[in-house]
Amino acid sequence: MTVLSERITTNDNAFIQDEFTKSLLSRSLKYVKTGYPVHFIGPSGSGKTSIAIALANKLKRPVMLMHGNHELDNKDLIGSFSGYTSSKVVDQYVRSVYKKDETVTESWKDGRLLEAVKNGYTLIYDEFSRSRPATNNIFLSILEEGILPLYGLKSNRPYVKVHPKFNIIFTSNPNEYAGVYQTQDALLDRLITLYVCYKSKQEETFILSEKIGIEENEATIISSLVQDVRKEFHERHGAPSIRTTIQIAKIAKNDDIPIKGSNQDFLQLCIDLLSNSVVQGLEITYEDASDLIRELCKKTT
Repeated sequence: MTVLSERITTNDNAFIQDEFTKSLLSRSLKYVKTGYPVHFIGPSGSGKTSIAIALANKLKRPVMLMHGNHELDNKDLIGSFSGYTSSKVVDQYVRSVYKKDETVTESWKDGRLLEAVKNGYTLIYDEFSRSRPATNNIFLSILEEGILPLYGLKSNRPYVKVHPKFNIIFTSNPNEYAGVYQTQDALLDRLITLYVCYKSKQEETFILSEKIGIEENEATIISSLVQDVRKEFHERHGAPSIRTTIQIAKIAKNDDIPIKGSNQDFLQLCIDLLSNSVVQGLEITYEDASDLIRELCKKTT
């Protein structure tokens, strides 16, 4: 069974913030505290989830991360009956009388959304547009009426009220990404949507230098190379993200590989980590991708 959600702990010290991210978090915190859910949208690897976690951490509440999935349904969100439990009582207080009472009840397990709503958690709904719009309709009641309908629950209560401390943060990829559904306007109209783009060369350089602990000139070489590779994509999807930039820097530091475009070990490292995205995104052969990366590496020296 697919794991659709998880409890998470956060640590601001592990999240390097450039000026753009600091501003984005500051604005987002104001919006959330005013009562408006925020929605971070941007390409894969642009840091949306990390920003969402950092924002959730600032709200000082337990955080739950839930991943969008086309199989997600009300049973996952609200809960479902998971079986039966029985209890049996035997009364032999009077020796000549044998009395047995047996009770069978259905077992109910709260879904993660119901758990978060009841307890006032901060819910991060990551890649929410990968869930079917019909599934996401349930959030309209939460955001508009402040209630969660209890579909499928055999109870006199048709809904539960949303805890006053409950907050939700959405993230998604643009509509043109594979596996993404068109989100209903009624839901988007209730969100404050903020765009998260790839970092600039200066921003990536700062993050690499602070996060990995390499010299600024070394961070500049790596960020310049990855930025040049991205430019080759010309609006195509699948360009290498900052994750790849960090991977190159971390491996180079750990293995004492000189960060120079003329160094063969560094060049091979860059080919290993960048070639797959180049092959897939530009639809070229591995040999052509390797040649392209070699040429771009030369520019960094």
